[in-house]
Amino acid sequence: MSLSSTRRRAAAAALAAALLVTLAACGDADAEKDTGGPAGAASEADLTVLAAASLTDVFRTAGAAYEKAHPGTRITFSFAGSQELVAQVSQGAPADVLVTADTRSMDKVRADAGTPTVIAKNRLVIATGKGNPHKVDELKDLADTGLKVVLAAPEVPAGKYSRQILDAQRITVQPVSQEPSVRAVLSKVELGEADAGLVYKTDADSAKDKVDAVRIPDAQNAVAEYPAATLKDSKNAEAAAAFVAWLSSAQGQRILLDAGFQKP
Repeated sequence: MSLSSTRRRAAAAALAAALLVTLAACGDADAEKDTGGPAGAASEADLTVLAAASLTDVFRTAGAAYEKAHPGTRITFSFAGSQELVAQVSQGAPADVLVTADTRSMDKVRADAGTPTVIAKNRLVIATGKGNPHKVDELKDLADTGLKVVLAAPEVPAGKYSRQILDAQRITVQPVSQEPSVRAVLSKVELGEADAGLVYKTDADSAKDKVDAVRIPDAQNAVAEYPAATLKDSKNAEAAAAFVAWLSSAQGQRILLDAGFQKP
């Protein structure tokens, strides 16, 4: 075999090897493109979560835990009364997840949301000033006309539950104000602008240094349910669904239970 033939074959072999390396590199690049990064890496997502006001503290804790476990995902929360959140969704506000404090509110945006999952439950208590200076011991004490009582407005889930339990016990209460969220009710009691108010147990727990909580017997109480759902117009549908699913996971449930919420 001539020297020139040997050289030509060697050159051809080198070219073939180079082509194989190039093709392999292209394959790796395509794989990274398809997955949003190196194999197994999570794609980045900015999620906006609309959540009931009573979830303010626990969701801040949950959000921090979720972001730590899911690098690249950032969550922005918007807290308000469920009726306000429903209005925002109906008006097309950009968001990815909705969590309300009752199923009725979620039902109003059925056309805009996916199938909801109840992630937690809650119950009402009577919030009073620290030390319970007016000696409020039970629901019927709220009927005292000398007592400044504040309730959530009727369209707010906490307001709906409050009237439900008061009506069931045939107790007439004349509130000095009706607030747009349960957190606004709590604030009135904290500031001394009201002597008592009906709030969720978890709200009272979050302000133990400022208010006392008077337990309402289960037979006289109402159970609040918190459904969570992805929004159909979300631009991060996969990440939104992952967050909703995580709320029902062991870690998500542990955070909710530690904050005083009940199992769904």
